Amino acid sequence: MASPKKKLQGLVAATITPMTENGEINFSVIGQYVDYLVKEQGVKNIFVNGTTGEGLSLSVSERRRVAEEWVTKGKDKLDQVVIHVGALSLKESQELAQHAAEIGADGIAVIAPFFLKPWSKDVLINFLKEVAAAAPALPFYYYHIPALTGVKIRAEELLDGIQDKIPTFQGLKFSDTDLLDFGQCVDQNRQQQFAFLFGVDEQLLSALVMGATGAVGSTYNYLGRKTSQMLEAFERKDFSLALNYQFCIQRFINFVVKLGFGVSQTKAIMTLVSGIPMGPPRLPLQKASREFTDSVEAKLKSLDFLSFTDLKDGDLEAGS
Repeated sequence: MASPKKKLQGLVAATITPMTENGEINFSVIGQYVDYLVKEQGVKNIFVNGTTGEGLSLSVSERRRVAEEWVTKGKDKLDQVVIHVGALSLKESQELAQHAAEIGADGIAVIAPFFLKPWSKDVLINFLKEVAAAAPALPFYYYHIPALTGVKIRAEELLDGIQDKIPTFQGLKFSDTDLLDFGQCVDQNRQQQFAFLFGVDEQLLSALVMGATGAVGSTYNYLGRKTSQMLEAFERKDFSLALNYQFCIQRFINFVVKLGFGVSQTKAIMTLVSGIPMGPPRLPLQKASREFTDSVEAKLKSLDFLSFTDLKDGDLEAGS
């Protein structure tokens, strides 16, 4: 029997799946990617094959290989590798869950099926329960992202009594802006010690105030150090400094959102900041434009995000 797995907490990078120009997965750079996250960004937890990783645009065999590569290259370097195994097909999701357990992943996460949708909490839990049962030794996380799945079942409602149905349930990746729902998830489940992982990077400080125990996001690939500084300020109860860090991060995110910000643009930014080629996204997504990359580079430099030196209070105030 495997040793009990730790609950996911702290900062978690939602990993990008690097691709070649012809749309094949570029496995050769994942080892370099691991080292970059650990050494340059101070991030040691990852969430693989999620939205940022284009997991649902990959075949099952590709998803298996990507998961294997991250687990292998992250061994003795990363603290936790959680694999997203959600799929439209229950059988595929179960296969991916079982595979994650076999390769030594630290947990699995699942989104709600989004074509033939579950119409109630009980129906959704029945689906999640069957997936979790395929990997009974792994912590199980529900990935709540209603804007993309169209499944509007509130997380607060879903969590009510969930461990009775899914004993391996350990927490929630909450990728929604509804802080009322998130706050109630925390407030009503204080005894359970669940992991409450927030997934809207530009609102993280608000979620920390409401009891988030960690965060999963795409910007932590390249803003990990900056976000860690915000977390440290929050832990020290220096809320003014924490707010300055959040505002500085928001300046950048607000800038790219106005240009059009998604998986394609995340790949372009990560290539720019890390120097590791992330390649284009897979269709139907389109590659980020050169104009986007040039604009982002200028913005990153103006905010001092391209040098890995600590931001000082004054720099935060001066950031444009």
